[in-house]
Parts: sequence; C-alpha cells; structure tokens
Amino acid sequence: MDKPVQKIKYGAEIINPDSPRTNNAGHSSRGNPMQFKHVTLDIDGPVAILKLDHQEVMNAVSIDMLGGLAEALDAIEDKKAEVRCLVITGAGRAFCTGANLQGRNSQKPGKSNAGAALETAFHPFLRRLRNLHCPIVTSVNGPAAGAGMSFALMGDMILCARSSYFLQAFRRIGLVPDCGSTWLLPRLIGKARSVELSLMGERLTAEKALEWGLVNRVYDDAALTEETMKLAHELANGPTIALSLIRKLYWDSPDNSFEDQLNLEFHQLNLEFQSQRIAGAAEDFKEGVTAFLEKRPAKFKGK
Repeated sequence: MDKPVQKIKYGAEIINPDSPRTNNAGHSSRGNPMQFKHVTLDIDGPVAILKLDHQEVMNAVSIDMLGGLAEALDAIEDKKAEVRCLVITGAGRAFCTGANLQGRNSQKPGKSNAGAALETAFHPFLRRLRNLHCPIVTSVNGPAAGAGMSFALMGDMILCARSSYFLQAFRRIGLVPDCGSTWLLPRLIGKARSVELSLMGERLTAEKALEWGLVNRVYDDAALTEETMKLAHELANGPTIALSLIRKLYWDSPDNSFEDQLNLEFHQLNLEFQSQRIAGAAEDFKEGVTAFLEKRPAKFKGK
C-alpha cells in the first residue's frame, strides 16, 4: 500500500479574481488560478495546468512544494469529471532543477538522511501521476534536472522548448538517481544511454532527446506554450475513458514478458480485455462509430 504524502495545508489562494483570461492558444479559461505553496493551478476548460513556481531556485523541489503539489492534485481530483487532461510545466526559465538543496551543506556527515523525503513525499506524488484519470502533457520550458527530469518523463506526451535540456545531476552531488529514473530511462532510451547519462552527468539537449526517442516534440521557445495547449485540448476533447485505459496499458506492459503479455491478451480476465470492454461500453465509443459512419468529426464527452 502506498504511503500517504506528507500533508502540508496551505489552502488555495485565488489570483486576479476580477479579470477574465485567455491563454496563448486562444482558449478561454473558465476559472481563476489557484496558488498553493510554490505551485499554481489553472483550469482552462477541460485542461488543468499545474505550474511549478519557485523561480528564485529555478523551481527546485522542496517539502513545501511537494505539499503544494499534493493539494493541487487533490483539487484536480475534486474536478475529475471536468478535467480531462493535465499539463505540467515550470514558471520562469526552468522546468524543475531537482531537489532544493538549500541548507543541506550544514548537515554533519553521517547524520543526513538524503532519501528520507523520497518515500514520504516524492514517491506518493509520482504514484498519483501514474494513476491519474487522464492524459498528462509535460511542457518542458527549461532545464529538467535530477528529480525534475523524472517529473518531466511522467508525461504521456513530452513537449520541449528548443533551449531546454535534461540532466541526471545526482552524480554531481554524490548521490544515485532517484524518483524512478533507473526504471524510466532504460525503458525509454535503453541501458547504454541511461547509464551514460547517470555516470557522466552531462546535459542532454532537447534536440538530442528527441533524436533518442526520450521526448515527443520540440518547439521554438516562443511557440511551446501555444503548442502545448493545442495538444492538451485535443487530448481533452478525445475519448477520455479510452485514453485513460491506453495510458494504463502502456504503464503496465513493461512489467510483463512478451509471452506473459500474449497470454494475458488471450485470457478473459486480462487487463486489455477488460479495458476494451469498459471502453466499448462508453458513450464515446458509440459516438466514435456514429461519427465514422457519418464521415464527420467525433464529439467526445469523456463518458
């Protein structure tokens, strides 16, 4: 059973309550942004935009921020029926530069427990992202280092600014990769490249990440936000139930051998069979078939 994330209650602060807003992609925002500790949450129609926002430390992750992220996810889950896609990005010039190390150098050797916050705060956040009810788009607007790189790789679709880069920074401070890096990276780019990134601690540019298949798309910096919102709204207007099941199938498949997967696909109780049954019973399936036969775009409702 997952351990609960450390709860740090800040409450949501409403920003700019009197001004209607339109984002760069031309989509009108239905609500006002909520501010948690070092985290901003905006609801743009069916899309939630979660922004890491501690620009003084380039959005490095602290326990305070993790508390804010947990509360932001609570707010998203409260709007589960409305939110059909989640965008994660960073404020300012960084996506996320890893764990906030301020004050760590004052701890005595042998007395510090560098991994204490992993299971109590980082891991529950990552598990919640994996099990989210809708697709996740990560919009990597700047450096994504250490834990920040893992946050970026949690996206079902990973979009990058051309100037952004990834960094397995752990070896630079004498630590090993964490936040799922050693599980995510080999499955995305293979063992050799994963080990090299971790042992050498060198920057991986967005363009090279695209070439390696680590990310989906790279855009000019000025176009990233608009392109992100276009994609997010396209996903949000899709068959949400089916998309949720698709992301779950791909999350689960690496744990099975090819033979196991073939057997699971054959038997009635396998996940894929049940997923297809659930998707096939949804209103979106009927609408998709009807739209196909009528040769028109489908109007999915996520039901």
